[in-house]
Amino acid sequence: MSDKFQRALSAIDEAHSQDPNLTTIAEPNAGTKLIPYELHYAQKMTSYLDAYNPSASEPLRLAIRAQHLRRWEVPRSSYPATKVGYLNWRAFLKNRQADQARQICLNAGYSDDEANRVAALVRKEGLKRKTTTTDETVETEEDETQILEDVACLVFLDDQFAAFEKTLDEEKVIGILRKTWGKMSDKGHQMALEIQMSDRCRELVQKALGS
Repeated sequence: MSDKFQRALSAIDEAHSQDPNLTTIAEPNAGTKLIPYELHYAQKMTSYLDAYNPSASEPLRLAIRAQHLRRWEVPRSSYPATKVGYLNWRAFLKNRQADQARQICLNAGYSDDEANRVAALVRKEGLKRKTTTTDETVETEEDETQILEDVACLVFLDDQFAAFEKTLDEEKVIGILRKTWGKMSDKGHQMALEIQMSDRCRELVQKALGS
């Protein structure tokens, strides 16, 4: 990775480190420790990206790392507790995080085009669009957006789902699982089925998938 990548990554992680919300993580042979939640989330995102595509580009790596950039500063409670309120909250966060990631990239030495690419990925622009020929699927920039979406869904299933499913009734949880599954590619599905889950979480996933 380039020097400018390291500078941008350090700046993103410094922002994550300011999250006042802490989570407990296990360390190999060292017990547990508390770290800022958004730093933990960002590290999980990178870990799944490495498993998904070890040769991922710098813009994708930075966008993956910046997915929740300073999200704690705009809590869900700052918008109405309605579906419209939720969608408006998500849209605001997406644009805010993209703008902040873009500025970090510029400060680190990336060009306007490179910084704009990172911002476009953070906003998930072009998701689900494919370019094909008569013989094969041609890799496009939008494919990176699908990778980002897959990784975000994998981290949700691995790191957040167990706590999340306790907050809603089963029917709603199954509906959310089906929507999550519908966002993912075949490769994302394969990786999701390999995630270690509790018996209850695995049961809900099986119900959502109908098997």
